[in-house]
Amino acid sequence: MIEYQKFILKNGLRVLVHVDTSTPTAAFNLLYDVGSRDESPDKTGFAHLFEHLMFGGSKHIKDFDTHIQRAGGENNAFTNSDMTNFYMTMPAQNLETAFWMESDRMLALTIHKKALNTQRKVVVEEFKETTLDEPYGDIWHHLGEMAFSTHPYRYPTIGKEPAHIEQATLEDVKDFYKRFYTPNNAILVIAGNVTFENVRFLAEKWFGEIPAGEKYIRNLPQEPPQTAQKRKILKQAIPVPAIYMAFHAPARLAADYHATDMLTDVLSTGSSSRLYRRLLKEQRVFTEIDCYQTGTADAGLLVVEGKPAEGVSLEKAEAAIWVELDLLKTELVQSVELQKFKHKLESQQTFGDIGALNKAMNLAYFEWLGNADWINNEIDAYLKIEALDIQMVAQKYLHEWNCSVLYYLPEKVLE
Repeated sequence: MIEYQKFILKNGLRVLVHVDTSTPTAAFNLLYDVGSRDESPDKTGFAHLFEHLMFGGSKHIKDFDTHIQRAGGENNAFTNSDMTNFYMTMPAQNLETAFWMESDRMLALTIHKKALNTQRKVVVEEFKETTLDEPYGDIWHHLGEMAFSTHPYRYPTIGKEPAHIEQATLEDVKDFYKRFYTPNNAILVIAGNVTFENVRFLAEKWFGEIPAGEKYIRNLPQEPPQTAQKRKILKQAIPVPAIYMAFHAPARLAADYHATDMLTDVLSTGSSSRLYRRLLKEQRVFTEIDCYQTGTADAGLLVVEGKPAEGVSLEKAEAAIWVELDLLKTELVQSVELQKFKHKLESQQTFGDIGALNKAMNLAYFEWLGNADWINNEIDAYLKIEALDIQMVAQKYLHEWNCSVLYYLPEKVLE
C-alpha cells in the first residue's frame, strides 16, 4: 500500500505527497500532460524538443545542471506519445532547490533564438543518430504509419522528419509552451523524507503565484478499425533480417487492457514464456523475440518482433509466430502457467515500488490516468485475470486483418 496526500493549488496544479522517513532523500516528479499526440501533423517532434529546451535555462537559472549538482542531486526527463516527465532526486533537506528551479522554468523558460538554435541542433543530431544511422532505428516511422491512418500515434515522439524541428519558429515554440507548460496541465509528486506541511508550504511559495493557462481540450481524430492486413518490406543496411507484427490493442483504461498485457507476458516474459521457449530454444527459429503492448492513453498496439536464426526466412518465422498466436485463441492457458506470471508480477510490483523516485513516478502516472488510488489496485486487476480472459482478448485482437507486418531485409552485410 502506497499512502499519499493530495491538494490542488488555486492555479490548478495537483500536488501529491508520499512520506517515507526510511530514506534521507526526496524525489521531485513533475508530469506535464503533453506528448507527441498533441502535436500538429506539420509540426511533429515539439514535445521532445521541449524536453531539451527545458534544460536550456530560465529567467533566474542559466545553468540547470550546476544547481542540481550543488544540491547533491540528479535529474532527467523523458517524453513519449502521451506525456512529458521531469524528475529529480536529492537530499531531502535541499528539496527547495527543486521547487525553485522547476517553478522558474514553468513560469519563465528562456525562449530566444540562440536557445532554440542550440537545442534544435541537438535534437536533429539525435534524430540522425537514433533514427537514420541506427539499424532498425526508423521502425516507428514505418510501423506507426502502417498501423494508424488518422491518429497522431502514427508519428514517433522524436518527430516525423528533422525539417519540422529545423523550420520551427520562435512563435511556434512560444505558442506550444504557453499552451501546455502550465500549472493546470501538470501533476507534481514529492516522495521521500518530507512532511506534508512543508511540501504544501513550498508548493504555495514557488508555484502558487504562477498563472493558470487556458484549459486544453484534447480533441484527437479517432482511428477507424483496421479491416485488412498491411504489409511492407524494407531493404536497408542492417546486420540481420527482422520482423515486426503490430496488432491494434486496447487503450490503457480499457476493460481488457490487463488481460491483453498478461497475454504478452505469457508469450514473451521470461525464459519459460512461449515464444522464447518454443521458437527460440526448442525450434531455433529465432535468435531474438519479444512481445509487448504500448499501453498508451488511446488505443495502441500489441507488437511481436524478432530476428530469425540464420537460414530461416522471414516467411517461415512469421508462420511460426502465427502458430503460437492461434493456439492462444483455441486453447486455454494452463493454470500453472498463468499463476507463474501472476507471482512474477507480484514480485515486480513489490520490488519496483521500493525507491522514492519509483513511487513518485507511479503516483504521477496513475493520477494522470485519472486517479492515484489506482496505484494500489493495479496488481489486483492482474490477479483477477483468468485463462478465459486471455483467450477472449486473443480472439478479439490477434487476427490477420488487425495486423500490420513489416519485414527488414539486409541491403548488404554490415562489416
